[in-house]
Amino acid sequence: MKYLEEYKTWLSNPYFDEATRKELEALKDNDNEIKERFYKDLEFGTGGLRGILGAGINRMNIYTIRRATQGLANYIVKQKGENKGVAIAYDSRRMSPQFALQTALCLAANNIKAYMFDSLRPTPELSFALRELGCIAGVVITASHNPAEYNGYKVYWEDGAQITSPKDVEIIREVNAIHDFSLAKTMSGEEAMKKGLLRIIGKEIDDKYIESLKKQIINPVTEEGKKLNIVYTPLHGSGNIPARRILDEIGFKNVYVVPEQEYPDSEFSTVGYPNPEDPKVFELAKKLAEKVNGEIILATDPDADRLGVQVRDNNGEFVLFNGNMTGALIAEYVFSQKARNGILPNNSALIKTIVTGNIADRIAKEYKARLIEVLTGFKYIGEQIKLFEETGESEFVFGYEESYGYLVGTHSRDKDAIVAVMILCEAAAYYKSQGISLYEQMQNIFDKYGYYEESTVPVTLKGIEGMEKIKSIMEGYRKNPPKTAGGYQVLKVRDYMVDTITDTQTGEVIPTGLPKSDVLYYEMNDDAWCAIRPSGTEPKIKFYFGIKGDSRKDAIDKINRLMDDEVFKV
Repeated sequence: MKYLEEYKTWLSNPYFDEATRKELEALKDNDNEIKERFYKDLEFGTGGLRGILGAGINRMNIYTIRRATQGLANYIVKQKGENKGVAIAYDSRRMSPQFALQTALCLAANNIKAYMFDSLRPTPELSFALRELGCIAGVVITASHNPAEYNGYKVYWEDGAQITSPKDVEIIREVNAIHDFSLAKTMSGEEAMKKGLLRIIGKEIDDKYIESLKKQIINPVTEEGKKLNIVYTPLHGSGNIPARRILDEIGFKNVYVVPEQEYPDSEFSTVGYPNPEDPKVFELAKKLAEKVNGEIILATDPDADRLGVQVRDNNGEFVLFNGNMTGALIAEYVFSQKARNGILPNNSALIKTIVTGNIADRIAKEYKARLIEVLTGFKYIGEQIKLFEETGESEFVFGYEESYGYLVGTHSRDKDAIVAVMILCEAAAYYKSQGISLYEQMQNIFDKYGYYEESTVPVTLKGIEGMEKIKSIMEGYRKNPPKTAGGYQVLKVRDYMVDTITDTQTGEVIPTGLPKSDVLYYEMNDDAWCAIRPSGTEPKIKFYFGIKGDSRKDAIDKINRLMDDEVFKV
């Protein structure tokens, strides 16, 4: 069996260090674990690597990192970009500093200059840094909001966005062409520094990044706004220093950081699963908020590209806004205040992903902005920003996705929780000066545009069997799409895998106009919808639901009926 042959190679080959061989030796009687680690290469997908830490070809370790970097280096050389260099950042996860250094040393061994941050930094700052430094590419070591046993390797190109087609496929081809791990080059840190191929970066980039955020301020914070009581948690990640710095520098003085979650912790010991979409990660922050009379709670994930928000309702209880709500809140604030101040471009654009709620469409229409819908993944929003710069046809104002990712401005080409923290607190301060809480403003938005409600249901299916099950589920829906669900009629079926939108009434088929992706989307009457897709970063299949109601209660009742329909049970 091939996986056993690969396992034995790693046990006997002196290229792999002693600690790696000992870890694998301990698995000799565990065939299932051996198979999980060696039945396939850890897939270098369209964004890079993400997986469980450990020895083996299907795990995150220094050898799979080197292989990926060698493939990237080979591609950079073919693109004649080696003189531009590569920027590297990392977060607080296990092995992140080591993986970042291995990446830098492999690039240096290929005569490509590496610019590596001196300590953990947010992912959006990596996007900013590579453009500031004029690099050909960037790498960030992170597994975002995954549990502690995961890590990842994300690749960015010179426009500052994660790699998109055709570069993603071309880089994947280079990585997959490396069958012998020992072909991945490396060198010592001392030699790399001596040859000028490794440069450590830090404060100078931090300062420029913070200044770029300040350029997005619309309404300077008033004296009344400065009294806003803010509770913040970086969830043991990279957001702590930049989030606190930007809030302090624009005038907020009552910022309280959750002490138990303030500093980096690769085990994420207070939360386990450091995802700001999960209400449980806010428990310590809520306790602190009660002590200091906090009005708003903010949580960023380990690499500080996602932001979770809780605000007090009219009864004084904290409620968690979902990603669609926070996105709508920021969008309405940015567009309305830019319009009020006379600085909203005539060719403004709002970009959302295909699984993001339809309230974005209404906001764009209200402010005569162009609404663009892209595939799931913020890299596609970044791709549009680059297109706007090349053509001048639109000017990017705001982009967001339902999974807690937001971007105001074009300093970064990825979702940026630090700028989101800044703009959301600015909005809270502005509304406070008007005598309105963020909760009340959210209700105003629903009153204005309609009571939109969305929900995501992830189904976790781990391992080899789980992967096959996910494929089977998608095939089932693809062959037999539902005709009705939750009392709604399915009007159109979008299949992004085959680039079709099928009208269920007339049979007419038109293209989606978007790149190939394993996503199914069902358009229903009365602005209801459902989308189904495998996660690109976790062993999950995700179901997305959205409806529009006549009231908050009506909206909740409707989405519950849609979600509970038997057609979506797997």
